[in-house]
Amino acid sequence: MKEKIIELAKQMQPELAAFRRDFHKHPELAWTEFRTTAIIATELEKAGFEILIGEEAICGNYMKNVPADEVLAACTKRAISQGADPRFVDAMAGGKTALVGVLDTKKPGPVVALRFDTDALPITESSHPDHPPVKAGYVSINPGIMHSCAHDGHAAIGIGMAMILSQLKNELTGVIKLIFQPAEEGVQGGAVGIIKKGIVDDADFMLSFHMGLHSAESTIYCETNDFKATTKYDINFHGKSAHAGANPEDGKSALIAAAAATLALNSIPRHSKGASRIHIGVLNSGTASNIVPDHAYLEIETRGETTEINEFMKANLYRILDGIAKAYDIQVNLDPAIVETGEAISATCDPCLVSLTRATAKDLGIFEHIKPLAGLGGSEDYTFFMEHVQKKGGKATHFILPTKLSAKHHHPNFDIDDSMLWKGVAQLTLMTVKSQNLLTQP
Repeated sequence: MKEKIIELAKQMQPELAAFRRDFHKHPELAWTEFRTTAIIATELEKAGFEILIGEEAICGNYMKNVPADEVLAACTKRAISQGADPRFVDAMAGGKTALVGVLDTKKPGPVVALRFDTDALPITESSHPDHPPVKAGYVSINPGIMHSCAHDGHAAIGIGMAMILSQLKNELTGVIKLIFQPAEEGVQGGAVGIIKKGIVDDADFMLSFHMGLHSAESTIYCETNDFKATTKYDINFHGKSAHAGANPEDGKSALIAAAAATLALNSIPRHSKGASRIHIGVLNSGTASNIVPDHAYLEIETRGETTEINEFMKANLYRILDGIAKAYDIQVNLDPAIVETGEAISATCDPCLVSLTRATAKDLGIFEHIKPLAGLGGSEDYTFFMEHVQKKGGKATHFILPTKLSAKHHHPNFDIDDSMLWKGVAQLTLMTVKSQNLLTQP
């Protein structure tokens, strides 16, 4: 089986690179991944997978920051013009761009679920002639959007797995679910919405990965830790406008209040149990130098090494914002259901699946270096999948696949070495096959 998987994965490398570069050229933001998801659905359908898409795959109540109807309409039109099957695009109405491919072997065995994220970032890609996508002709053609975090590679690996699994179906047991998740960037509810649909309620094993990060070109890290819990906030301050020279006493400056909040929030004490973060990334306010601003807007994130620490940061954030509102006599809506725009929790990989990752990598013999552990250092809503599966008695893990990077993640010059894609397909496919033996282990 191992040799067959390696051979099939190597043979499909040109197709994997073509898919990855196609996705890179046509990036889509959260809840607008119409083309990306439709292309994947087309390939999974060819491979004989049952297709769950749109409302079948995600609960809309948990989707955060969904674009306005006119934006969604423009993005669906763009997706179809760029080659998406209208049948699948129509199924994703309202931005429900989740997709699950199910392969049921009709034989007793475990349910194995794998998550692949599909969204891009609001970054203008480099147009420098030395940038690899420019040189090779797959630079983003969608203005202000690019794949700068390897999700194009993740999606291609998911397609590759579907192709191999369909050829191995007669040799497999149980059920395999390939989950293509929207809106991972900004942790905007993509994972939670799929979970709430019940997609992984029966999962015995949950697998996922990330390309790049700390990994060198030839090094696989068999376990990911340091998943920081995080919450994102959009905060609006409402004051009172007035003439800054003639009657400033009648005004209530939302700008001053927001500036005071920015400084005060950065004074939240650190936590003795682990690392914490707070970052104010956006402060918008004011229209002219002679007008007291009646509105200000902040975009904020808190993070914690654990969910407990992030909850500590969150409680202090609300306390400070409430105090600032009272001190400056302005209004701030602090309803979490309105102001919290994204969230992720901390999580821990199950040792048996970490061992499986390591054993599979050694068995394949395609990675020059196999290392035990790498810290994510950021946040990832895949942790919700991990927590849900583990609470129901299943096992979950996450690991880091190698690739050479042209720049760091979330940078305009970012790109991956897509010659490594076949190795990701081989690793995940053999892990899926080997998981059959884990049901009898404690």
